[in-house]
Amino acid sequence: MNNFFDEVYIVVSQIPYGRVVSYGQIAKILGRPRAAREVGWAMRYCPEHLPWQRVVKADGSITGGEFAEIRRVALKAEGVFFLPNGCVDMNLCQWDGVSED
Repeated sequence: MNNFFDEVYIVVSQIPYGRVVSYGQIAKILGRPRAAREVGWAMRYCPEHLPWQRVVKADGSITGGEFAEIRRVALKAEGVFFLPNGCVDMNLCQWDGVSED
């Protein structure tokens, strides 16, 4: 594993229940605003105990191929709001990267 992946996982571990964050937003939080694709690679290997379902595309669309529906169900169970087009309502559910204790 590389250090960047570990940094991604630290951010993912902090995403609050019922909130989502985009790949690009994680890259910005880590000071690498052009590394959204690398965040995506890290998420392919994300440890199962982390809330991987809370990472979505910037437009709120759900990625994950065969896991997309599992991700959607998990997010709905957390109370995440979806738009009629099936995307997460980023205006309501996007985490700003600051812990919400």
